[in-house]
Amino acid sequence: MRVHQLLWSGLTLAAVLCLVAAPAHAQGKERHKDKHHYVVSGDRAVSVTRTVLVDRGYEVIRVEQVGPTRVVYYRLGKKWRGRGRRPVHRMVIRTVDRRVVFEEAEPSVLVDIDVKLKL
Repeated sequence: MRVHQLLWSGLTLAAVLCLVAAPAHAQGKERHKDKHHYVVSGDRAVSVTRTVLVDRGYEVIRVEQVGPTRVVYYRLGKKWRGRGRRPVHRMVIRTVDRRVVFEEAEPSVLVDIDVKLKL
């Protein structure tokens, strides 16, 4: 009886380990979904980003340029009825080989930017 119980426990443990290891293996093959590439100028990308953020109710605080990289600082605008100001977020717009790459941006904002840049 004891051997039979150990055998079933071992098989159950092996099955659980196989199920846990399968999703972990698949995670390594995922491509970078947080980066979006566009063939536009950096000025156009900043202009479209500013327009989308303002249309969505955000306040653009400032845009810094460090070489070919632009950093857009923004927060939720005055339409928010709470007390105080909302935290500041940032979006990095880099130029790499005549392509513009958006990093650290919210996915919902990137969808609107994508639609405006494709027009």
